[in-house]
Amino acid sequence: MTNKTISIYPLLAALLLACLTGCVEQPPQQNQPTSISVALQTINYLDNGNYTDAYLLFNHSVQQLMPLQQLEEIWTTLTNSYGTLTKIVTTRNTTESNYPVVYVTCRFSDQGLLDIRFVFNNKSLIIGFQFVPTDISDQYQPPTYGQTDTFTEYNITIGTGTWALPGTITIPQGNGPFPAAILVHGSGQNDRDETIGPNKPFKDLAWGLATQGIAVLRYDKRTYTHRDTFITLNNFTVQEEVLEDAQLAIELLLQTDKIDTKNIILIGHSLGGMLAPRIATNTTHLNGIILLAAPARPLHELILDQTLYLAELDGIIDENEHIQINLITQQINTIQTLNFTTNDMTLGAPPPYWKDLATYNQITTVQNLTTPLLILQGKRDYQVTYADDFSIWNNTFNTTETVTPKTYKTLNHLFMAGTGPPTNTEYNTPGNIEEAVIIDIANWIHNLNTTI
Repeated sequence: MTNKTISIYPLLAALLLACLTGCVEQPPQQNQPTSISVALQTINYLDNGNYTDAYLLFNHSVQQLMPLQQLEEIWTTLTNSYGTLTKIVTTRNTTESNYPVVYVTCRFSDQGLLDIRFVFNNKSLIIGFQFVPTDISDQYQPPTYGQTDTFTEYNITIGTGTWALPGTITIPQGNGPFPAAILVHGSGQNDRDETIGPNKPFKDLAWGLATQGIAVLRYDKRTYTHRDTFITLNNFTVQEEVLEDAQLAIELLLQTDKIDTKNIILIGHSLGGMLAPRIATNTTHLNGIILLAAPARPLHELILDQTLYLAELDGIIDENEHIQINLITQQINTIQTLNFTTNDMTLGAPPPYWKDLATYNQITTVQNLTTPLLILQGKRDYQVTYADDFSIWNNTFNTTETVTPKTYKTLNHLFMAGTGPPTNTEYNTPGNIEEAVIIDIANWIHNLNTTI
């Protein structure tokens, strides 16, 4: 799970987030402000700690969802993680779902490039404000193990109507039929490549596996393509966030030429891995399931652990970190007791989301499946941990013939190599999924029909 954008928080990037620090030149005042000038003015106010004036640039409905104090708390937490704003790289405006949208690409001292996305109403008031991965991806380097002359990519569409999603299918050269994998994202607003900073782990998987003779289907997540519509929902669950589109992806593969429809594999990362067993219970068309850094514990437990881990990295939990920890702890207590007094968002999701997850146990679900399972975990993953999550998977299933657990000593949550204590800032370092992971997945898939 990612994110947003780099967090496991469900739909964290859909929250109204305030951020920024550093020095930003104030744009000139205008009688008729443009959306871009309002976006830059907001950044200027926040950069200088002038939260009240920044707050006045938001529409009243947004102010009801995000009190002024929360604006400051979120800003402080995010700048602790992302570092100082060192430069506004570029701005661009567009229209999405009939709303004016401005993207301001910023460079941060710790995390590098990140977009701040502003959505406006017709009065140039802000109705949406988010951190999102930047589309500027010139730092991404394709993996050397992805040989582009061995496969072809096609654009596809998952579903129809309101929630139709663009995607890509990567098919090896040749007549087939080929085994095929479907990639299911982690938390947040993920594109089809699961872009995080300069990294694109799902693109790495698609190109790497296609080079190994396995077709791969990946698609933009509903919360990415239709984020403005999705965040207006007040009763969504993982059914709308993840499950429905995964099922539609399976159905699409069943109708795709050159696909071995008896050898379709579901690969879920983070939240996608946690939900993969649930997806499998709703179909008879999966020949295998692969869990990449899949939580074995309830999602809200991981959120608190992540927060504490990052706060304690420097050996000191300061006052602002204490405030954030207390705020998250209060929300987690609400989730644990299911004692929701309103339908407001809690940790980025409404009460039905948490009530639905409370009825789901991924360990029990796997115990009731006969589908072969491959569980992979990086030991440097601080988000879904080897000690607390993989150990549960391994202790439960290490003697189960249909389940294969495996770990990688130097890999993080993105299955990219690193050294030293893992941090969220390393996600800004360009890299690729380790080739050994690609080979292990490919071998496991190719061996499925000979071992079951």
